[in-house]
Amino acid sequence: MKFFTFEYEGLEEIGILTKDGKKIIPIDEVELSQEFFDMNDFIETHEKSDIEILEKLWKGEGKADVYYDFDKVIVLAPIPLPLHDIISIGLNYKAHISEAAKEINIKNEVPASPVVFSKRARHAGGVDAVIPLHDDITKKLDYEVELGVVIGRESSKVKISEVKDSIFGYTIMNDISARDLMVKHSQWTIGKGLDGAVVMGPCIVHKDYIDYPVKLNISSKINGEIRQDSNTENFIFDIDTLISDISKGMTLEAGDIISTGTPAGVGMSFDPPKYLKDGDIIECEIEGIGVLRNVVKR
Repeated sequence: MKFFTFEYEGLEEIGILTKDGKKIIPIDEVELSQEFFDMNDFIETHEKSDIEILEKLWKGEGKADVYYDFDKVIVLAPIPLPLHDIISIGLNYKAHISEAAKEINIKNEVPASPVVFSKRARHAGGVDAVIPLHDDITKKLDYEVELGVVIGRESSKVKISEVKDSIFGYTIMNDISARDLMVKHSQWTIGKGLDGAVVMGPCIVHKDYIDYPVKLNISSKINGEIRQDSNTENFIFDIDTLISDISKGMTLEAGDIISTGTPAGVGMSFDPPKYLKDGDIIECEIEGIGVLRNVVKR
């Protein structure tokens, strides 16, 4: 079941996509336990019964009062205003470590524990959002397709066996990164946190519709050329480890997003490097979730 934030006739709404992919059912038109302000509100306050009602509508077991044609809505980031900055994981695929070591001055070795950093998330762009090139301050803007894990409830000191229960669902992230700024500032906050550098979507797939542990094909294309092609089973630190480790001393809240790292094939890995340029079309795809398509513009 896929949850979307979208715009229809000038109004921002949340809804689920019908099983055939042709219609959106707006959640505020369904009789649920309460009204929901936005996706963050739904994730935090929905009841189990709400998911059950929506699931029946998704299966076609019942009929909603209102449907919108999917091709007539504007799809936004599923969480346009993240609750906090994105909790990001670096160096979580072995094949990516060696390519990163050459360009951003890190050790070419598998980390002993998860590499965690914060990515500035003032606003998240969705499908077809423009990614600013920022060529006045960077000449090395890069792409990174990543699986995003959306937390479903307040979670602290989560046991490995309880991690799945703490999750709401999964989305696609593109961790846009200015490699030269990462080196210049000797850390990643600015290089990863430029305006427009958080893009996600097109939806959040509810956790019950993704097998666990998560083993999904993950890829990216630039102008139709496949650059990254892997599977999340190649994580160094799996989702159980990441959430359990992070939550030992940092309380996670419903709606928090963990971006789980990128596989090999980013722009800096090529000789010569293939950094983003004006007009590039990026397509990030994860099995079972969809395609996050964006264009880069000066």
